[in-house]
Amino acid sequence: MEGIPQTQFTSSNLKPKWQERFAFFDQYGNPSSAAYKAALKAAPVGKRLLIAMNFIAFFFGPIYLFVLGLWKKNLSLLGIIVAITVVIEIFQNVTGIVMPRALDTGLNVMFSVMYAVITNYAYYLKQTTGKQGWNPFEGLRFI
Repeated sequence: MEGIPQTQFTSSNLKPKWQERFAFFDQYGNPSSAAYKAALKAAPVGKRLLIAMNFIAFFFGPIYLFVLGLWKKNLSLLGIIVAITVVIEIFQNVTGIVMPRALDTGLNVMFSVMYAVITNYAYYLKQTTGKQGWNPFEGLRFI
């Protein structure tokens, strides 16, 4: 996909919500840029949620990333989730301490939020530049 102009992906072959997201990324850059942060902060709440999060990815993350063709990033995220889960299980088995249900639920929500935040910009990179790397956090901001 390298060498394909960005305008091809902002045309009618994308749904309006993707067109809006892509236009925002084209205008303000990646989520770690100062222009992006300022524009997102100034945007209304509805647009802020549309740009910064993907609700389908929140609920169906692993499946949705495969559907979008982001399989490398998806496998990386699944690896991170499995590694964290294995470390927690080993800790519980070695110490005999059982993880509270609230912590378990919090981790599951955190994994879902990871998918929701990563998806939009990762799909933008794939469609406009052809970048399909293994780093799921490419171009994202961290607070």
